[in-house]
Amino acid sequence: MNARWPAALSCLFLLPAGQALAHPHVFVDARLEVVADDKGNITELHNVWRFDEFFSSSVIMDYDTNMDNQLTGDELTDIGKTVRDSLVEYDFYTQITDNGETVKLKKPDVIHADMKDGQLLLFFSAEPEKPLKLKGHLTIGVYDPTLYTSIDFHHDSDIVTMGDAFKACKTEVVRPDPDKVISENKNALTAAFFSDPTDMSKLFATQLDIQCD
Repeated sequence: MNARWPAALSCLFLLPAGQALAHPHVFVDARLEVVADDKGNITELHNVWRFDEFFSSSVIMDYDTNMDNQLTGDELTDIGKTVRDSLVEYDFYTQITDNGETVKLKKPDVIHADMKDGQLLLFFSAEPEKPLKLKGHLTIGVYDPTLYTSIDFHHDSDIVTMGDAFKACKTEVVRPDPDKVISENKNALTAAFFSDPTDMSKLFATQLDIQCD
């Protein structure tokens, strides 16, 4: 881990699952574009993440090497490289299932960083490690399994599909009802707060549900 990476970001990317807190400390507004080719394979997932102002200010303080109170050039490149290396363990917060089987992602070639209106922005494209056919039941979710970071899609239009192959599928943005999730899983959730929160985080995550012939 880069020695200049601030403590807040070290927690963001390296916090062990068993040490996750009961509520998020970093907030991200996200957009996801799921791209399919003419052969009916999902080929890319385009991500845009906008971090909250408080968290972004800590990044400016730590990476502003020329002390001009903004991030440009090599400063932004350094952030992108560090995030790229740090999120491999978490599959870049992207959880995909292909008819019940977990799909891994390739490491992105690059993660682009930018600052707009005092907020850190990350842009990157991720590809499945193996061909991902639009067939049967697939789910795609972008969330932090440790619950330290809240990744929010405020509108259904923030999760979109691109490619004619999706015309043969039914897609739906699924937003679980928190009260219903808690009611149906209250015993398991109580234990999860003190052990591994990964399964719990899945229950609350917004996901793209894809049903194809």
